[in-house]
Amino acid sequence: MRLGNIILFVAFCSFTAYYVYEPLPEEIEEKWKLMLTNCFFKTVSHMADLSESLGLKDYMGVMYFITLMENVAPMSDERVAVTEERLDGVQVVVYQPKRRAGGTELRRAIIYLHGGGWCLGSSKMSPYDLLARKLVNELDAVVLSVEYRLAPAHHFPVPFEDVYRVVKHFLQQGVLDQYSVDPERVAVSGDSAGGNLAAAVSQQLQKDPKQQVRLKAQALIYPVLQALDLNTPSYQQNRDMPILPRTLMVRFWSEYFTSNKAFFRAMMANAHNHADSSRLLKFVNWSAFLPEVYHRKYNYSAPAIREGEATGMDAPSRSLADPRASPLLVPDTDLHSLPKAYVMTCEYDVLRDDGIMYVTRLRAAGVEVTHEHYEGGFHGAMMFSVWPTDFLIAQRMIDNYTMWLKENL
Repeated sequence: MRLGNIILFVAFCSFTAYYVYEPLPEEIEEKWKLMLTNCFFKTVSHMADLSESLGLKDYMGVMYFITLMENVAPMSDERVAVTEERLDGVQVVVYQPKRRAGGTELRRAIIYLHGGGWCLGSSKMSPYDLLARKLVNELDAVVLSVEYRLAPAHHFPVPFEDVYRVVKHFLQQGVLDQYSVDPERVAVSGDSAGGNLAAAVSQQLQKDPKQQVRLKAQALIYPVLQALDLNTPSYQQNRDMPILPRTLMVRFWSEYFTSNKAFFRAMMANAHNHADSSRLLKFVNWSAFLPEVYHRKYNYSAPAIREGEATGMDAPSRSLADPRASPLLVPDTDLHSLPKAYVMTCEYDVLRDDGIMYVTRLRAAGVEVTHEHYEGGFHGAMMFSVWPTDFLIAQRMIDNYTMWLKENL
């Protein structure tokens, strides 16, 4: 019996070690902490797969548990006044310094858009709450954290439209006056899917001839910017990296547009593009827009164009080509007048090349760009700032991001 217990214990330890351990690049700090963190994410993902296969609850419905775990009630403290409001019908959490702006003194403002693949996440999660308070305290800024509606309940373009409405509403002179905000010191920012929305909003605003107040800056944190080519070098190199493996990113993309599982399978095979997209592939040709150092061992091969009819897939395939969904797809003429940009990328992130290609194109169009690349970074790192998943790299990222805003906004 004792031998049986020993065998069971050894088997359990072996299984646990196998499940938790994964070889990680030497450049990544705190490897075991990342392995343990990713083990939790993998467990929830496996439970979500099982739940969906049994017809109990859809995948994203189970994954949303991660969002609920980190949710906090936004509350004021001795330095920051926090209110939940609606701007043009969209819920936002507003963070303001309690010290009132005196006389003609006006403040900066940052409109922040949370990540989560358009399907998960919330402005009320503790890492976003902490980040907003830091920006208020260090920049004497007003921070609007937008609670846009999520897929799959609300497919594209609903999340974009929610964000766009908030930004348009906030940039009215009367509303800026209400919050004591300088109309020449407003930025839009976001991480991951929030970076996608921030880039798309920046582009769409500058196309509006009636828009009088313009954004001064856009700060994009490991943004997702295109879905035409899901086999860039970073998608291939980091397909099994922690936090955001290729399968999960492709699932986020497909769920953003449709609940049709056939579309997800086509995207996994990089065979999802409609014939209408063929003219846009030049904007995601990584062999042209990635510096040689990122090409590595990979050779460029243009994504396949789907031929013939595929029931239920035409609409989402066409949506992929919409610049409100894929900001990297706009022509050069739409980039020239964009506000100055901060773009953060991480080496061990499937989205690395999206950000770097955008940096290349923005600079070629004459836009002032600060590109901060973290050689030991992984996707989502900046938001791992709360115990027990508090990483040293997160604090460096937050400090550098805050410093850029302080100097450029």
